[in-house]
Amino acid sequence: MLRRRLGRHARVSARPAIDRTPPNRLVLWLERHLPNRLGVGLTVLMLLGSGALGIVKGGHVDELMKALDDSRNALANSAGFRISTVAINGRRQLSQDEVLAIGGINGRSSLLFLDAATVRGKLKANPWIADATILKLYPGRLQIDIVERTAFALWQQGGRLAVIADDGVVLEPYLSRRFVTLPLVVGKGADAGARDFLALLDRYPQIRSMTKAAIFVGERRWNLRLTDGLDVRLPENDVGNALAMLSRLEREDRLFSRDIVAIDMRLPDRLTVQLSEDAAKAREDLLKDKKTRKKAGDA
Repeated sequence: MLRRRLGRHARVSARPAIDRTPPNRLVLWLERHLPNRLGVGLTVLMLLGSGALGIVKGGHVDELMKALDDSRNALANSAGFRISTVAINGRRQLSQDEVLAIGGINGRSSLLFLDAATVRGKLKANPWIADATILKLYPGRLQIDIVERTAFALWQQGGRLAVIADDGVVLEPYLSRRFVTLPLVVGKGADAGARDFLALLDRYPQIRSMTKAAIFVGERRWNLRLTDGLDVRLPENDVGNALAMLSRLEREDRLFSRDIVAIDMRLPDRLTVQLSEDAAKAREDLLKDKKTRKKAGDA
């Protein structure tokens, strides 16, 4: 019946049509040369990449690196490279535990994987440590030699007080009373210039012993605040000569014992003193009395 409707030359096929198009050359080359399990490998790489991306975006990189570091240190420690002895030389202000903590060394660290350059860099980043040497003595001995900075002065700037070394490095905020006897320098730039100025002041021990604070003014010159509140305004240049003159006047004329509140030495050819209020009033009364007597004598 179907053939009658389509015509006597029509045929009905039960088989699907076959694509006779020749395969692409690139596809043939890939099938011939690439490994059979490449797809599996690429899938694994994609999964690993996705996991790594999740770790980075989740902020877990540091945790992962720490876990890997702990794992390799554990293997090295089990193999006999555990740090069993630590010798730290040159410390005075810092304790042994503080030095180890600064260097990033703990009970899980192994000598095998300890990076001496990294430990040295961490130690030198601490203001108290000027230099450090790290020696790894296998299988389990670690030696650390440090050169500590020395607390040199107290520096006041912007209402804050800090302990500084002689090179001006801020060691720590002033919190401990053990530094109360250090000399006090005040003002911007006083930290960097304190060593040279205080060395000059040391040549005149009488003045140094009476100095409560050295104040750097305008990053150009120094003032002295003495223990009795007297201010000494030093010149910008020839500071040594000014201090020598000041020392001589104190030794010969007891200048600091007089009723004055300030000594101005900024001008090279003169020294000016400022009297206290009581002394200024007494001097003014004395001058008035002299004028009155003179007028009476003239009359």
